[in-house]
Amino acid sequence: MRKIIIGAILCVAFFGLCACSSDSGAEPVQPAAITLTVDISKIDFVAKGNVASVIVTTDAKTWDIASNAAWVQLSKTSGTKGTSLVSITALENTTTVARTAIITLSSSGAASVQISVSQVAGTGAVVGLYPSYNINPIADDATGMGSTAVALAAKMKLGWNIGNTLEATPGSETAWGNPKVTKALIDLVKANGFNAIRIPCSWNQYANAKTAQINATWLARVKEVVQYCVDNDMYVIVNIHWDGGWLEENCTEAKKVENNAKQKAFWEQIATQLRGFDEHLLFASANEPKVEDATQMAVLMSYHQTFIDAVRSTGGKNAYRTLIVQGPATDIDKTNKLMTTLPTDKVANRMMAEIHFYPYQFTLMTKDETWGKMFYYWGAANHSTTDTDHNPTWGEEADIDKFFLSMKTQFVDKGIPVVLGEFGAIRRDLTGDALTLHLKSRADFLKYVVKQAKANGLLPFYWDAGFMGVNTMTLFNRTNNTVYDQQALTALQDGLK
Repeated sequence: MRKIIIGAILCVAFFGLCACSSDSGAEPVQPAAITLTVDISKIDFVAKGNVASVIVTTDAKTWDIASNAAWVQLSKTSGTKGTSLVSITALENTTTVARTAIITLSSSGAASVQISVSQVAGTGAVVGLYPSYNINPIADDATGMGSTAVALAAKMKLGWNIGNTLEATPGSETAWGNPKVTKALIDLVKANGFNAIRIPCSWNQYANAKTAQINATWLARVKEVVQYCVDNDMYVIVNIHWDGGWLEENCTEAKKVENNAKQKAFWEQIATQLRGFDEHLLFASANEPKVEDATQMAVLMSYHQTFIDAVRSTGGKNAYRTLIVQGPATDIDKTNKLMTTLPTDKVANRMMAEIHFYPYQFTLMTKDETWGKMFYYWGAANHSTTDTDHNPTWGEEADIDKFFLSMKTQFVDKGIPVVLGEFGAIRRDLTGDALTLHLKSRADFLKYVVKQAKANGLLPFYWDAGFMGVNTMTLFNRTNNTVYDQQALTALQDGLK
């Protein structure tokens, strides 16, 4: 008996069990496995959004359930032992992209369980928020639309912006001090080496706030200015510019549905009004959309997708028109990091991307700050020996080479031309040798930007706001249709050589 008792004590010490002896050879008793199951492993939702139910069965004391997507909402986030019903609601998909999510159930002691969720693409806008303005779509018309985006880009040499004019708000075309655009102005621009015009446009102030219907007189006016350009065999970009910021400042989930509806309504009207122009006319979705991260970028992509779908839906030559989508803030670095995909298009090879280029301290900054000073000078050969505080520390030749090459690699080499929709540098209020060196720097900058843009497949469009004097970029005097800044103009022309 003593031998058996000692064996039992040893068994307790090693296994924590007393139902054994050294003589019996019995195995230790294992605890029962905890189970956690659901009655369905995959849910497919319609675009409009609907509700599905899942039955959770477990013998665990507690369990948790969570979704990795905000558009999937759960009736509860946890439960206890037994059988439970969880309602899963999918919000309406207002984008034109299908989406997926994962729901995960977990508990202590049991393997986690996942449910795959998918939802088909929506229309890109809330049906019924505004009337449809695609009221007379016509058959696709390829006449005069034979060039791909790449072929079209090869025809566009040097572009000019009619800045601070048709986009002026609030008020009218002349609200910011520029005269109305005339054919004589466009003739002047063409005669000085430009064969492309970008027309920044405002639309929201000319539209009914409740219906989004654009004033017919304004639509006709924009068409008139486009005609001035096309009559000169010039290529033309029409966009929705800042426009009060309704889209530019609101690349957010909170505004996505409303803005997609307005984007759709506006572009249906713009595209229908200008549908008769051939490939000389291009449309651009926006201007400088404020985007800082991947979440905002996804919203911007929905705006671009709505733009493309709206234009294509009107038919005619719009079925083949080359369309331009903007990078986040049209900033090269942000575009390189965040714009990793492009919207989908039913017609191949008819899309361009757009960025802008203003190395701030040299091109726009008008006073020294604690964090940095203005750059009066630019270029390896133009650094001042007497005013070293205002020599540049970045944004010169090597940086331009790097920035433009990144756009070539990301887009141009893949068949997506890049529009350099805005660039320029202000003429500063300096005197003497400082002014002479500054003006030479500015001319060298403009020449280099054009030269390197063309070398990397970027299409340069100079920004001209029409104002004259210091801290401006104006090339042409619009009051008498003459050249205002011959040095800057010559530099731009030299960049093409």
